[in-house]
Amino acid sequence: MLFFSKISFAQKKTLTDKEITLLINAASTERNNSEYEKSLLKSRVALENAINNKNYDLIAHSYLVIAANFDELTEPTKALFYYNLGLSYAKKTNNNILKNQFYNNLGNIYCFDKKQYDKGIYYYKKSLSISKKINDTEQILLTNLNITWAYFDINKFQEGFPYLKYINQYQPIHGNETTIVAVYMLNGMYYNYKNDNEKASKYFNLAIKYGNSGNEKSDLSYSYLEYSNFLNKNGRYKEAYQNLHLYNKITDELNIEEKLKKANIIGMNIELDQYKREIDKIETKYKIKQNKLIEEQSRNKKIVIFIFLLFISAVVFFYYFVQNLRLKEKNKLNDLQSKIQENIINASIDGQELERKKIASFLHDNISSLLSSAGIHLKVFTSTNIAQPEEILKTKIILEEAHNQIRSLSHELMPSLLVRFGLLYGLDDLCEKNSNSNIKIEFNSLVPIKRRYNEEFEMKLYFIITELLNNIIKHSQATNAKIALEEMNDNLLIVVTDNGNGFIDNEFELKDGFGINQIRARMNNMKGEFVINSILNTGTTITLKTPILNP
Repeated sequence: MLFFSKISFAQKKTLTDKEITLLINAASTERNNSEYEKSLLKSRVALENAINNKNYDLIAHSYLVIAANFDELTEPTKALFYYNLGLSYAKKTNNNILKNQFYNNLGNIYCFDKKQYDKGIYYYKKSLSISKKINDTEQILLTNLNITWAYFDINKFQEGFPYLKYINQYQPIHGNETTIVAVYMLNGMYYNYKNDNEKASKYFNLAIKYGNSGNEKSDLSYSYLEYSNFLNKNGRYKEAYQNLHLYNKITDELNIEEKLKKANIIGMNIELDQYKREIDKIETKYKIKQNKLIEEQSRNKKIVIFIFLLFISAVVFFYYFVQNLRLKEKNKLNDLQSKIQENIINASIDGQELERKKIASFLHDNISSLLSSAGIHLKVFTSTNIAQPEEILKTKIILEEAHNQIRSLSHELMPSLLVRFGLLYGLDDLCEKNSNSNIKIEFNSLVPIKRRYNEEFEMKLYFIITELLNNIIKHSQATNAKIALEEMNDNLLIVVTDNGNGFIDNEFELKDGFGINQIRARMNNMKGEFVINSILNTGTTITLKTPILNP
């Protein structure tokens, strides 16, 4: 047939986007004039060229015209197929007007042809959203009208009422004679639902009045039908029958027109199927081409990603390699600085202990001896002279007091028990001297008390433990403390415990005086171990472990 031969004609020349646009406009005009064969032919040619040009906007426009043709030809299934296909391309564009047309037409098909109201309302609302975005006031009114009609058609009057309010407000501004009949009819339906008979009757009569003066037979027929339902509901059966008769009469006229229309296109059914196959073939070719392109792009993308990741990996590896070198150098520098710091601390402490020993020795051996000698001479003098001046007696008392203070200071700087009898006697005496009514300090040793070690070794440990006890007394608020000693595998293990308030993090290291840092440096110098375990509000345990240095 003529139609088949036309759609089989192959275009040799690819059209420009401007030429495709003109062809689409011409196809739309042909459709409006009911020249469906010409419209479908031109829209197919436009589609093929739009696909070749990869213009999503023109592809979507072509599908819109094709779908609209099938819609007019009462082929809703085919129309729905092409509307959805065209929408998929429209979504790839920024053309909101085009998207709006698809959404509105899909709403029409689902509501009026497929009777799938939920889907239809969904697409109407999508259309309404875009219409508001582009400020298309006429389309906003029309879409609100369609949504109202859809809700009222399934008796969801409450859901539809907000949209009815909108069209009542804006019909005088943005509406026209093609919408006024539907607006009056919908108001009549709503007030019938609300059982307001006066208003319902008023609006139904207005819908029929304006329907008879215009060309909207479809809206007029629905107005007669709904008015008939209203009259029947209210027992006005004769009037109801008359309006139902008018509805049937107009419906018959519309059906005759539809039959004539179908009679004119019945010979096209085979060609329409052939047309669909042609369109499907174009789409299939495009998809195959697109898939190949996507596969190639994907492959190239993977190669690029692989090269990029390789490059990034190399950069990251190089960065971490350099950072690792820097870190090693920094650690070496920190270790060196730490070692230097420890050496400075140890040298300082060694100097303090040496000076302490020298001063104690000087006080004991010289000053104390001189004071003792002066005291002896004064004692001899007082014993040979019966009459003794008051100044002599006061001098004697002052000398004795000075001698006692020098002796006490000498023992504090270097305890005599430590020097004469060793570390264990010194620590036992230290615990005894520091115990009082506020804190009891217990000394336990599994090592015989007469055991002696290297003199310098004993002196270092003695002053370390002295500082730990001072910290307990000053800061811990403990009531009990304990020093325990034992020898293990050529190591001396000393454990200092208390039941004080403990501490958090490293706050103990911030205390003034000898300090934890100095103790740790001392233990490192002695090649020993220094461990602190403190629990807040429970107490602290400090463990010292160092290789034994024998005399």
